[in-house]
Amino acid sequence: MTQIPRPEHPQPQMKREHWKNLNGEWDFSFDFGCSGIDQKWQEGKTDWEKKILVPFCPESDLSGIGYKDFIPGVWYHRTITLTGEELKGDLLLHFGAVDYDARVWINGVEAGRHQGGYVSFTFNITKLVKKGENDITLFAADDVRSGKQPKGKQSHFFYSIGCDYTRTTGIWQTVWLEWVPESYIEKVQYYPNLAEATLGIKAVVKGQGTLETKAFYGGEPCGSVSAKSEGGTVTMTLPLSRLEKWEPGHGRLYDLTLTYGEDKVESYFGMREVRLDGEKFLINDKSVFQRLVLDQGFYPDGIYTAPTEEALVKDVELSMAAGFNGARLHQKVFEPLFLYHCDKAGYLVWGEQGCWGLDYSNPAALKYFLPEWMEALERDFNHPAIIGWCPFNETWDYEGRRQDDSLLANVYKMTKLYDTTRPCIDTSGHYHVVTDIYDLHDYEQDPAKFAATYESFKQGGDLEDNHGYRQTPVKGIPTFISEYGGIKWDEEGVEKDGWGYGEVPATKEEFLNRYKGLTDALLDNPHMFAFCYTQLYDVEQELNGLYTYERKPKFDMDVIKAINARKAAIED
Repeated sequence: MTQIPRPEHPQPQMKREHWKNLNGEWDFSFDFGCSGIDQKWQEGKTDWEKKILVPFCPESDLSGIGYKDFIPGVWYHRTITLTGEELKGDLLLHFGAVDYDARVWINGVEAGRHQGGYVSFTFNITKLVKKGENDITLFAADDVRSGKQPKGKQSHFFYSIGCDYTRTTGIWQTVWLEWVPESYIEKVQYYPNLAEATLGIKAVVKGQGTLETKAFYGGEPCGSVSAKSEGGTVTMTLPLSRLEKWEPGHGRLYDLTLTYGEDKVESYFGMREVRLDGEKFLINDKSVFQRLVLDQGFYPDGIYTAPTEEALVKDVELSMAAGFNGARLHQKVFEPLFLYHCDKAGYLVWGEQGCWGLDYSNPAALKYFLPEWMEALERDFNHPAIIGWCPFNETWDYEGRRQDDSLLANVYKMTKLYDTTRPCIDTSGHYHVVTDIYDLHDYEQDPAKFAATYESFKQGGDLEDNHGYRQTPVKGIPTFISEYGGIKWDEEGVEKDGWGYGEVPATKEEFLNRYKGLTDALLDNPHMFAFCYTQLYDVEQELNGLYTYERKPKFDMDVIKAINARKAAIED
């Protein structure tokens, strides 16, 4: 294949000129016994049984393999050629995401190990490479039935079933090399201050130098600041001569150039603040009703991986065309490039981890969950589109055992400790332990019954909680129904046994009337700040999307948009 799949830079907020995309054809072997390390495949295996197209997982059709059964272990290998010039400075090897337990060798020497199937990781391989040919070998172990790793919506049965779908194993995001000088910028965080029209910057740098930052809006310079450093943490305040607020529907982004010695990073930021005020969720001090939709980030041919950047953009556009201004990014940490397009569009999203599959009845689950979750918080902190965090979702009993409340409480506390700028929902729907926002999931299909459930709350009374036997509603904080609807509609007429909620409407007119009745009940409630409809598109056997799995509209989206977009009772 001459064209590299997914050729775009995978992290627009940390973009350097000198990088190389390693997507494309790699050697590949299954390791069903997870015995390859014992057989020393990392030291020079030559009889790789297959070729795979990275970054697509072996379960996907786009990978060229399409193996759907459980895969305990996989191996990847490719050879890269480096010139003497490319050996100057430091060489970083980046992986966008590998599911789940990844170990990497360079020329037979282990470069590092990373556990966590959803987040990015990097190894400095400067001391392991040489001029000429170099071997990169990766092994990934994956066991979604272990209870020791978050799997999200990956099925723990052979077949996809209900709301669980095809699994993902191994590499499923871009792999790339990056060259940096000896003194360089390791990471950076942005803290907008609208009242002062400034951007707080907290950077971690390696080596001595002067950190210089320059901001631009629409190509015009609008601020700069610099600070000397001996290495470590650098903090500075960047004054802006022009204030353009990032807000829903208007992703007004500033370009930012950061230099440290010979290192130069192209980045961006948005001037956006969120805070809670009683029952209201304020964005730039304005109460904006969040018209959210559930987005699960699955693709027919790529599974977890979008086939192209255009497919990422399309999902945002399809959602906004239906009158939604944001999404719950559900049971998956989405790739940074998708978040970039949310940033550009002014599209509100909630960051979530794929917690299902983890035995959260066991306090020891903290060691499997927290490190990866903290990496997700760090990687995605600067995206203005992310307006809140939700580490867990529907913490059902695990093999008859209730959740360990201390697990949820400690993850909540660590989330708030790391990120003081956003609210956190401990576990969406149920069962809450400590949370900034109270949310419920309610799939009642009768609009009259649905509205009646929340009538008392609408009039200023108590919230009726369909899981009140294990959680107590918190009064006076923002509240919303973060999953509702899920109305099944089979547009193609070929999946009559597909999965969805409630009785299937007889006609499209009946569907739209039900949709409107359910949605109106939430828009008209002055004590609800948001809703989240299930869901944007079908996924495999699940047929409750407004679009098909192939992203074809099932309904007149202008009608759906008119229902969603009208002013809500709580809005300014």
